[in-house]
Amino acid sequence: YSVSLAEVLIPASDISQHISTAGTEASGTSNMKFCLNGGLLLGTVDGANIEIAEEVGESNVFFFGHLTPAVEDLRHQHLYHHVPVEEKCPALAHVLNQVSQGLFGDGAVYDPLLNTIRQGDYYLITDDFDSYIEALRMVDEAYCDKEEWIKKSIRTTAKMGKFSSDRAIVEYAESYWNIEKIPVTKE
Repeated sequence: YSVSLAEVLIPASDISQHISTAGTEASGTSNMKFCLNGGLLLGTVDGANIEIAEEVGESNVFFFGHLTPAVEDLRHQHLYHHVPVEEKCPALAHVLNQVSQGLFGDGAVYDPLLNTIRQGDYYLITDDFDSYIEALRMVDEAYCDKEEWIKKSIRTTAKMGKFSSDRAIVEYAESYWNIEKIPVTKE
């Protein structure tokens, strides 16, 4: 993670994609920063994404994928009832094949990564891919209505106050660190 790069990218983003598998939240603070700066959220129903949706309203968030309670059952199915990617998710199989065939350079470089999807898929990419593509379609549709998109962006920023660092520090001090405020006197 590069804070310097984030300082440039985050304020310039219209959409923040946080696509961790439900139950494995990847980057709660980054998506908060994106939303604080007016970026709308595309993500799984997980961790900070849920908290953000509660604050800004689900109409300002684009969710996709399976919910946390389904994850372990899906992983069990992957282990004991494997279905090839080509059968389970033809659109994803096409993407993986394009990468393997060299669309982004030497396809062999990507084989270890692609094989984690083809042979085990711990992160359930084959299960969530079609839902992700549908969520992207909804993002594209929403983005075409520029006036409504701007309203969503403003509403998102306006409703992100819960995630300010001042509130977070006070809550952590009281709830986790068990420390008390010390008044600062002016000298």
